[in-house]
Amino acid sequence: MKRQAINDLICWKNAANRKPLLLLGARQIGKTWLLKEFGRTQYQNVVHIDFERQEEYREFFATTKDPARILQNLSIACGMPIQPGTTLVIFDEIQECPAALTALKYFCEDAPEYHIAAAGSLLGITLAQTSYPVGKVNLIKMYPMNFLEFLDAIGDEALAGYLEELSAIEPIPAPLFNPLAEKLKLYLITGGMPESVATWVDTRSTSEVQRVLEELTMLYEFDFHKHAQTSQVPKIDLIWRSIPSQLARENKKFLYSLVRTGARAREYEDAVQWIVEANVLHKIPRSTGPDIPQAAYDEVSAFKLYLLDAGMLRRHAGLAPSAFSEGDRLFTEFKGALTENYVLQELVSSHEGIPRYWAIDNPRYEVDFLVQHENEIVPIEVKAGENVRARSLKKYRERYADRTPIAVRLSMRNLSFDDGVLNIPLFLAGQTHRLIDVAMQMKK
Repeated sequence: MKRQAINDLICWKNAANRKPLLLLGARQIGKTWLLKEFGRTQYQNVVHIDFERQEEYREFFATTKDPARILQNLSIACGMPIQPGTTLVIFDEIQECPAALTALKYFCEDAPEYHIAAAGSLLGITLAQTSYPVGKVNLIKMYPMNFLEFLDAIGDEALAGYLEELSAIEPIPAPLFNPLAEKLKLYLITGGMPESVATWVDTRSTSEVQRVLEELTMLYEFDFHKHAQTSQVPKIDLIWRSIPSQLARENKKFLYSLVRTGARAREYEDAVQWIVEANVLHKIPRSTGPDIPQAAYDEVSAFKLYLLDAGMLRRHAGLAPSAFSEGDRLFTEFKGALTENYVLQELVSSHEGIPRYWAIDNPRYEVDFLVQHENEIVPIEVKAGENVRARSLKKYRERYADRTPIAVRLSMRNLSFDDGVLNIPLFLAGQTHRLIDVAMQMKK
């Protein structure tokens, strides 16, 4: 499968100040496959060490931190020369060998000419709980397959190319708009987990996709029990199970009372942070307004939680794949949560930083996402269908008129830019950043 993150890896390889790499991301999103494919296409040799399966290799890091000795031992054990610039060394499941994680500092300082890339399951947890070489590694974050990658994978490269090359804000012709809308519905069934997409490509069976997503969900639940502290496991389970009910509400602010009756933040906030650091959930803070830096205006106690993948959310919520054959039902079930989750996936994989959301109470107004575009904060309203009444977006624009040069509405309406509102079809959500650039130029 074609993964866009390989471009980030190529940039890392060619960087003059390259450091050892940590590839971050949730389980089963294709990190190991990507590193191997990167090595196959960009290097003469690849040395792949899996610290989970090959426990004996941990000993090479237990007795020394000297990169020269470590590489010599690895070269002898693997029967392959390790040369600067032409060999990619992959440390997989590096969380199983903390000494190897520490050794990355010495590779950076004493052997920067070697190309070292590391990845691991739940690596975000490991980095949060242990000391790692801050400032001595490059970080790249990987996500489930986005909509463009999905189109490529299912054989619709022409449609994917059309979306990537779109450079004018004008209506998309119906012969292209309608197929893209149908492919988006399919994407909301399969999601972006590579195994789910591959299963659809191989079988064209929604029941098989359903089985794969169920297995992935169970795998994540097993991880909770295997890796979290025993005292945290029941809390993590309750949070995980509450996500569909949290997102089914019109006001999607996370409520601890939906986790367990009488639950309080201080009892569960550590469990929330664990599952976020595991990259299973995205935590979206509520912002007090369109100010920079965004983090300075977060309301610590107010946030929303979304799953890493819309397909997994659909399965977790119990929405059957049969919705694919029921017209627009897929976009109206579950009160738009699937659509918002999908949009968030596209935004986090194409924008720097985590989006925020904006809301005020009495009366209630809420804008789904705020993203930073250069030095501007851009509000984004998400609508699941063609009904684009957006009273909250209107309220936001009135309240912050002097700081809102442009607003974005993602819906099933065609591409247009009128009266400061950029309407983007949902299947173009991943191109939001680029389309905002075009709209900004049009305003000048």
